[in-house]
Parts: sequence; C-alpha cells; structure tokens
Amino acid sequence: MSENVKKEWEDFLNPDRMRSNLISASIYIAAYESLKDAIISRAREMYWTGWSKDEGDIIDTKYKSEVLSRNRSRLYASFDWLCERGAVTYADLAILDRVKTCRNHLAHSLFYFLCNEGMPPNFEQCFSEMVELLHKIEKWWIVNVEIAINPNICPDDVDVDSIIPGRIIGIRLMCDIALGSEDKSGYYYEEFKKRYKDLDD
Repeated sequence: MSENVKKEWEDFLNPDRMRSNLISASIYIAAYESLKDAIISRAREMYWTGWSKDEGDIIDTKYKSEVLSRNRSRLYASFDWLCERGAVTYADLAILDRVKTCRNHLAHSLFYFLCNEGMPPNFEQCFSEMVELLHKIEKWWIVNVEIAINPNICPDDVDVDSIIPGRIIGIRLMCDIALGSEDKSGYYYEEFKKRYKDLDD
C-alpha cells in the first residue's frame, strides 16, 4: 500500500477526524443557509404589508418589480437590492460566490472530500468570510431599519459597533458546542440548567 493511500485511509478511519469534518461541514452548510435567508428575507421584509389567515404574509407587488426583476435568482436579485442600499458592496459579490461554491462542493461532494482530501483547501477562509458577510448584513439591518424605525429599542449610549446579531450568536454557539473542548462545549448547557432549574422544580 502506498503512503498516499495509507494516509487517506488513516484520515478516513480516524473517528475524531471524521467526526470533526462531518460536523464542520454541517455547520458550514447551516451557516450558509442562514446567510442566504438573511439576504433574501431582509429585502422581502421591506415590502411586507401584513398577514392574513388565508394568505399568510402579504407582500407589496412592488417586490417583484423592484427586487425579483433584477435577476432570475432570488438570492442574487436580493443581494443587488442590498448593494443599492449600502448594506453590502459589489465587491462582496465575489465573497458570496466563493462561499456558495464551497457550500456546493460540500453538499454535493462531501463523501469525496471525506475519502480523499478532507475539507476543501479554502474551507476556513470561506467560513470566516461567510460569517463576516452575514454579520455585515444583519448589523446594517439592525442599525438602519430596526433602530431607525424604533429608536427606543436601543439605549442612547450603546456602542453600535459592539452589536452582535442573533444569527451570529447562533453560529458561534453551534461552533462552541459541537467543536469546542469538553468544558467549552458543555458550558452553555450546564449554565442553562443552573439558571432554569427552578422552572423544573
């Protein structure tokens, strides 16, 4: 058996490495779906006019002409709409493309990567860029939409640069719980049980 083949089998059969790669890939795909949803939903929410029992969300017809008409892809049409409003830049489009390409490789060729190469070579870079892009969009939404509409939700002395959007907190929790050390991964669960113990008594 050649050294390369032996190394591939060792990596594939190593339970710690296999488990880490599978969890990392899962978190990446979940984070990408969160980014995709943020891009699409933020544009769509600006055209939300109400809700009805029969129709669900009621969206202004301008949503089709002002957002969806920009591109056949709802994702890229919404991204373009966000660019126009300064939430992101057209330079960020290259990041979105890289992040999406990495996601597609993981989703469609995961078994190949696990058996042959491990994670894609740009995996860590793409994950970092993806989280930064998501943070940028969500922070823009909080500052320019939520706080602008209702200033009372944010104290006057708050440092907007310190705002951490809920989606980012969720990703950090997934990483810490699924990939952190034994102490770190169990911290949140143990703290939750301590703080809400009275609810069970």
